[in-house]
Amino acid sequence: MRLIITRPREDAVPLAAKLESLGHSVVIMPLMEIVPRAGVEIPNRAYQAVCITSANGILNDAPLRPLIGTPLLCVGPQSAAAAKAKGFLNVTAQGGDVAGLSAFIMKNLKPSDGPILYLSGAATSGDLEGHLTRAGYDVDRVVSYDAVATAPMELKDALRTSDGVLLYSPRTAALWVGQVEKVDAQQHMSHIMHYCLSFAVAQRLPQSWRKCVAQSPDEMAMLAILNHS
Repeated sequence: MRLIITRPREDAVPLAAKLESLGHSVVIMPLMEIVPRAGVEIPNRAYQAVCITSANGILNDAPLRPLIGTPLLCVGPQSAAAAKAKGFLNVTAQGGDVAGLSAFIMKNLKPSDGPILYLSGAATSGDLEGHLTRAGYDVDRVVSYDAVATAPMELKDALRTSDGVLLYSPRTAALWVGQVEKVDAQQHMSHIMHYCLSFAVAQRLPQSWRKCVAQSPDEMAMLAILNHS
């Protein structure tokens, strides 16, 4: 199949290599650029845990070095692998999404055991901070990066010759819909399959657009649905 990858370029390049090794052809069309924030400051507190809902939350190395021994909680195996590569010593992937991670924290961590540090982008697909705060946790949310929307070039031409598009986040799905409408290419959606990481991603797409959802929110599950298409 000929597939469009909408992930930021640093994530899209290794994914493209995997897809090409499976016999697919690939067009990389990032809808967002990840920009780490300069001068990020982490409050000097005794955190019981660090939370991320994207591997991008730990792009800034310097301010995180004192925290590598603090338990780090994330939503999936890719974020876990990125955290281990950054040197974190106690990494746990739980829940698959914000709701699942919140439930895990509420079941296993006590508000009385100390504050929680949440490293996030300026825009998030779920309200982890709100969920935990309402449950009585002391949460410091530190914005460590921005996901800046970009406009892909030659999108309409790519749609004419592509079989599917991979969508990894609700925001990416919403940006995709906007770009398709901007170039007036809705007619191509009748033959484009949308491969979605989760139901939250699929829900951002028009009901009439073709879509399928990975059984779990990770890259192995995404590749699995491609193999069964």
